Amino acid sequence: MTASSSPTPSFSCDDARWAAVARRDKAADGAFFYSVRTTGVYCRPSCPARLPLRENVAFHSSRAAAEQAGFRPCRRCRPDEAAGARQAEIVARACELIASSEEPPTLDQLAEAAGLSLYHFHRVFKAVTGVTPRAYAAAHRHRKLRDGLPRSGSVTEAIHDAGFGSNGRFYAHAGEVLGMTPQAFRSGGRGTTIRFAVGQCSLGAILVAATDKGLCAILLDDEPEALVRDLQDRFPHAELVGGDADFERWVAQVVGFVEAPQLGLALPLDVRGTAFQQRVWQALREIPPGSTASYAEVAERIGQPQAVRAVAQACAANALAVAIPCHRVVRRDGGLSGYRWGVERKRTLLEREGSAA
Repeated sequence: MTASSSPTPSFSCDDARWAAVARRDKAADGAFFYSVRTTGVYCRPSCPARLPLRENVAFHSSRAAAEQAGFRPCRRCRPDEAAGARQAEIVARACELIASSEEPPTLDQLAEAAGLSLYHFHRVFKAVTGVTPRAYAAAHRHRKLRDGLPRSGSVTEAIHDAGFGSNGRFYAHAGEVLGMTPQAFRSGGRGTTIRFAVGQCSLGAILVAATDKGLCAILLDDEPEALVRDLQDRFPHAELVGGDADFERWVAQVVGFVEAPQLGLALPLDVRGTAFQQRVWQALREIPPGSTASYAEVAERIGQPQAVRAVAQACAANALAVAIPCHRVVRRDGGLSGYRWGVERKRTLLEREGSAA
């Protein structure tokens, strides 16, 4: 995706602002507002109303400033309405275009489809998604590859179906994208034996599973059957076997850990995920019991402050409940957001840890 070499629009002086109003420049929307003395209204720079005389126009840095000066919002361009909904719609259409295109659209193509200048589209897209259009397109392509690898006829087929122009371009970043080789990712556990057992704890049904390297899943639900289906979906080609007496002792340790997380879990983990997910999960394990962190704080801790949504997705992909404590991640205001095993379980875990701290 190519970047434009066009200079960044500047509306720092009245002459530049008037020029933007005269050409009804959408790129200026949000940068300033203008009022018309003879009508008593204020507008967005792109307002389609008849152009007023320059001598009747004043400029304001914000809607509040225009209203404090005694002007009311224009009924045509509605400058008092939050731009968020319109921007979200523009970005949603751009995301759909990225998802439906065989090759990632260029920045010029996306901006043209949105009816915005390159600069303004880039700014709006990043403000809404937290990432640039290029980064979003790359993430979409990587996600498409991860979804397609287990189902494709070959690794090469999956690479081309995901939109990579050549195998070389993909393999140069394979470790970054998948966290492992494409063959290993695609295998879905082929050649791996996984022991598992389903039991009960205070949070409902619990499934504990392990490879010869360590625990690979701790899953929670109301229905034991749903847990087994989840494990089968995660490792469709693995050999799943019931745990023996030795494994039951592992299960007992996990249940004890769920009931009292502050005691810790002295069992090895077989953590499987992309390189990015593993960085997030390691950051979660560094949050001590009784403490919480916001998604934004976790993103900052891994050195990617713009990746807040990606952090939330990594939390949702976690298969090791409590051992990788995604329940300790909350909204910026401290509120409990979605938890793959239910918000009530999240609340219970946090209350349990808080009382033991």
